[in-house]
Amino acid sequence: MLEDQLVEITEQPLVGTLELKKALSGLIKLGKGPLAHQLLLKSYGSRLQKSIEAFLPACSSCPKTYSATLSKLVFSLISLTTKESGSIFGDDPTYTNRIVQWAEWEIESFASLSHCSLLESQGLKLSKLLMVLLRPYIEEVLELNFRRARRVILDLDAIDESFPLSPRFASPLSAFATSSDTMLIDSGIRFMYNVNEIVEQLTPLTILHFGGSILTRISQLFAKYVGVLIKALPGPSEDDNLTELKEDIPFRAETDAQQLALLGIAFTVAELLPMAIWRTQNESKEPGSGPTENIVHTASAMESKEWRRHIQHSLDELRDHFCRQYVLNFIYSREGKTQLNAQIYLNGKGDDLSWDSGPLPSLPFQMLFVKLQQLATVAGDVLLGKEKIQKILLARLTETVVIWLSDEQEFWGVFEDESAPLRPIGLQQLILDMHFTVEIARFAGYSSRHVHQIAAAIIARAIRTFSARGIDPQSALPEDEWFVETAKGAIHKLMSDASDTDDEHIIDEHLIDEHMIMHDEMASDSDDSPSSLSSVESSESFASANMGD
Repeated sequence: MLEDQLVEITEQPLVGTLELKKALSGLIKLGKGPLAHQLLLKSYGSRLQKSIEAFLPACSSCPKTYSATLSKLVFSLISLTTKESGSIFGDDPTYTNRIVQWAEWEIESFASLSHCSLLESQGLKLSKLLMVLLRPYIEEVLELNFRRARRVILDLDAIDESFPLSPRFASPLSAFATSSDTMLIDSGIRFMYNVNEIVEQLTPLTILHFGGSILTRISQLFAKYVGVLIKALPGPSEDDNLTELKEDIPFRAETDAQQLALLGIAFTVAELLPMAIWRTQNESKEPGSGPTENIVHTASAMESKEWRRHIQHSLDELRDHFCRQYVLNFIYSREGKTQLNAQIYLNGKGDDLSWDSGPLPSLPFQMLFVKLQQLATVAGDVLLGKEKIQKILLARLTETVVIWLSDEQEFWGVFEDESAPLRPIGLQQLILDMHFTVEIARFAGYSSRHVHQIAAAIIARAIRTFSARGIDPQSALPEDEWFVETAKGAIHKLMSDASDTDDEHIIDEHLIDEHMIMHDEMASDSDDSPSSLSSVESSESFASANMGD
């Protein structure tokens, strides 16, 4: 029988490396992978034993180099076995974990951690030294496991593969089923499955000595996953380092509900990660088998804090990408021309500054109020039970608008142009729009210190710019209280108008169409691309809503 013949070849005392590989490859083709791996370990274990036996007679003549030479023999062969296993069997965690177990057994034959612990009671501490010797090999095995996990998570085309996940992890992710693509939910499940699978296979000693390294790799894996989600959102990814994501991914988050569900899934995964890396294996352990290990607590306080910071940074990156593309889509027309144009503040004419029935914010800011109200309604359904996340997200969207206005030099260049006809009502309107933006956030319950600060900076710059053109703000502007009360009154008026109509839009679509046409005519024919948004740090992080330091 062919199988027996191949097994016999591997068990030959003098079998060569090339012949051994061919025999093992033959067994793999016959579907006998586990047997082939067992024979590989047996063969290399036999080689190690022979090397040690050949070395022992020389010990009496070189006693000073005995321990160093023996260590070199053992660890060199363990390294060689790991490489050969990888070249023949790949980085399947089933085989890589068997390598770890085999290596631990071989090490125990001449110097084990448990024996080192016994010596420590006599004042001879060798455990740290042994771990220094072991570190490169264990790090190599960990890297193989996480490298495989990266491929599985990023290879979304293979979504048909089943990933059985505990209900305590799967249920929170499945809650987004009504709002998002099935593939998006499956991506979150496959991420949690792979992390959980890696963690469950770690030994207590590995966690004790490599907790920080494991946390770092998990945060890097999460960053890769967030990169996948960023690619699923509208707009180009700004991360040139995501080389694995150059090709289109099999799902896209197009609607507001889908995009919010994507954000919710990312946040939920981050929320579940601490649960996954807490070694809760009581269900699978035998009674009295010892306490569970906590990777976060085993790592140093600095490493744990750094891990949380990296997870938070990845979530903030995703949140900011969503806000950036959402706001730019609001500000710019399909032709790339801005709809929030400085021209509306020059002449004090047109639909944008219609004060016939009392002072109101300009039409673009009324449109902003509508979009944020509509998004808040969708968020209430999609992100149900995550109210703080909703508020942080809407606050960041509002911040992003004023950040863009603050940084958009083309906008301010219009006012600084000596030929532009500035009038006091234009300054009054711009200041009212800023107060209105602040009141939008306060009215909706997500008042942001950054929105207030940036709006105040815009007002100060506008006053300086108009003053330089000969307009006296003291005589042209009413008191601050007037702006605050007018902005609040505008919100109540817009809300009242919305409740009096069956149309889901507060603002007449006809006015919006006219507004777009008017600014398409006003905008210059410049082909300059829209300015990129700056990154002003939010006072509350997207991740901080449920992750402490």
